[in-house]
Parts: sequence; structure tokens; C-alpha cells
Amino acid sequence: MVQTLQLAIVMPTLNERGNLRPLVARLDAALAGIAWEAIFVDDNSRDGTADEARAIALEDPRIRCIQRIGRRGLASAAIEGMCATAAPIVAVMDADHQHDPKLLPGMLAAIESGEYDLAYASRFAEGASTEAWGRPDRVKASGFANSIARKVTGVDLSDPMSGYFMLPTATLRCDAHRLSGVGFKILLDILATVDAPMRVKEFPLDFAARADGESKLDRTVVFEFLIGLYDKWLGRIIPTRFALFGTVGALGVAVQFAMLWLVLSVFLGERFVYGHWSSDETTFNIANTIAALIAMTFNFVLNNELTYADKRLRGVWPLCKGWAQFALTCSLGLLTNIGATAALKRMHIHDVIAVLVGIVLASVWNFALSSKFVWGKYGN
Repeated sequence: MVQTLQLAIVMPTLNERGNLRPLVARLDAALAGIAWEAIFVDDNSRDGTADEARAIALEDPRIRCIQRIGRRGLASAAIEGMCATAAPIVAVMDADHQHDPKLLPGMLAAIESGEYDLAYASRFAEGASTEAWGRPDRVKASGFANSIARKVTGVDLSDPMSGYFMLPTATLRCDAHRLSGVGFKILLDILATVDAPMRVKEFPLDFAARADGESKLDRTVVFEFLIGLYDKWLGRIIPTRFALFGTVGALGVAVQFAMLWLVLSVFLGERFVYGHWSSDETTFNIANTIAALIAMTFNFVLNNELTYADKRLRGVWPLCKGWAQFALTCSLGLLTNIGATAALKRMHIHDVIAVLVGIVLASVWNFALSSKFVWGKYGN
């Protein structure tokens, strides 16, 4: 007799090949008597995680794989996987063995009872433990992030930053189009998006150490948390990626001014008097070109690490190629920057204002083209 599918477990993966078979065995043991499927959503891992998932699927039809090409991000992967199942209830958990599958039956029973709208595993609930994790620095950081999340969103849970939770699939699909999909904490996104108050059941979690592979939470983890909050509250007013690009550009302004001063004052010995440098026009233009190129390189590096973290270029060759594409697509912006500054200087406009106007005129062009040709469809 074929059982009706009850539960889907969605697991975003990145270089998790060695974790998959042991995890499927743990799921099989924990979910005995329950009709389930597991969906691995892989961000095109270099270690062949998707191939391993497909190999397991040939032996076990309960296993599915979504291999994403040109897309990255834990939150968006979780959303994509949750929308891909026909199961009435869906869970999200990590594939690194830090989340104990033994909690799944209890979480499922809580949702199926109709008494709760969401069940989640907390690292900080009474009876939970993070000792086996062996990362007191991460425990402290998670606690700090949780306190910020509670204040900003009004969500009163012990661990709103948890990555292990379960809810009715219909609830997720109803609000999927409103989720930001930015960052890595999809539970926080869901709690802040769903309009009706959710009845939440908390399960204490013994948070384990990672078994194999690499963490999906890299050095930009805190930054991604902050931009996730920004996207939720202000992203519909000013698009998040444009806001990030603009913020990096503003830092680039400071870099350009600093390098201009360094070249003219320190290396050439020029003086800044009454709003103007003592150098002639040619010398100033050369110095400003050098400063603009350095600022452009600074912007490329920071945008690659932060603004386009989900499409980040890695390796010497991709970075060099990406920088060349960035320089090419921004070349008109650079010419506009330098040309506008020179024209305003000839009009005896304050040098600082002249440089600033040139930067602003170039920014929109740079964003539009670099989004498409460096990190977009026609990029690496």
C-alpha cells in the first residue's frame, strides 16, 4: 500500500558530498512509518554534491535534487526547495549533521495536530545545548544576532535565527512572493512576513559539530543578516542591491578623495589653497585618473564580496576577468567622471564639488552595466 506523502525535508547544500549518504540513513531511521521525501537544493557545488544526490536518488526515489546554476544563497535555495514539493508539510534543515533528524517526528506531530502553525528547533531553549558545536565565538555571535532580530522584528522566540524549522507548505507558498530571499535566515524572513500571528512550538536542539564539507556561513554572515533586515523593511523603497552598490560607491568616493590627496600632496608636493590644488590642469587630471582607477578597483573588490556575494567571483582568473569586465563596462562612467570634473574645474567650481559631481554622474551607469555584464547573465 502506497502512503500519501506527508513531509518534505529541504536541505540547501554547498560542497556537502560526504554528508549526503549518512544523512539519508539518519532520516530513514528517524522517520520510520512516515511518508517523506528529501530535496537537496545545491548551488552547483564544486565537489559534485548534486551528482551524489542524483546517484542516491537512483537507489531511493524519496531523494530529489535541484541543482541551481548561476544562483547562490541559502535563503533563496530554501524557498525554491519548499515551493518544489507536493508534501503538505515542509521542513528546512542543514545537511551538515548539525541538526538532529530525531526531532522531525515530534515537529511533524505538532503541525499535524493543528495546534501549531510552525515548529522549530532552538539552540537556546531550556534543555538545548551548543557544547558539541565547539564554537563559543559563533554561539556568542548568534546570541547577539538573536537579540537584534527580536528587537527589530518583534518576534519573541529564543532562537529566531534558527535554520531548522517546519510549517505547512501552503503557508509558505501563500507568502513566498513576499519573502526577500536575501541572506541566510529564512525563518526570520518568514516570521517577519506572515501577517497573522503564528502559533509556534519550540523544540530544544543539541546543536552538533559539522560532520564534513564547508560552512555556508562565511565571513559575510553578519553583513548578510543586516541586509536581510534592510531588505525586509526598506527593500521595496530602494532595491537592496542598488542600495549596497550605492553604499560601496560612497566608500569609493572617500577612497578617490584620499588617493587624490595622496598623489597630489604627498607624491607631487602640491598644495590645496582656497578650494583648489596648486597643480596645473594636466597634472590634476592625471592624478584624478589614478585616484579614480584605484577607487574603481576598490569598488569591484567590495561589490564582489558584499553586493554580489551570491554571485561572487572566485579564483585568480575569474577575478582578473571580472575586474577587466568591470573596468570595461564602467569605462564610460569613468570618462564621464573625469570629463565632468575637468569641465567643472574650468568653470572654477570648487574642486571637491567637481569631483563629487563626476562620481555621481557615473554611478547609475556603472550599476546598470556591471549588474548585467560582470555578475549577471553575461558575466563569468
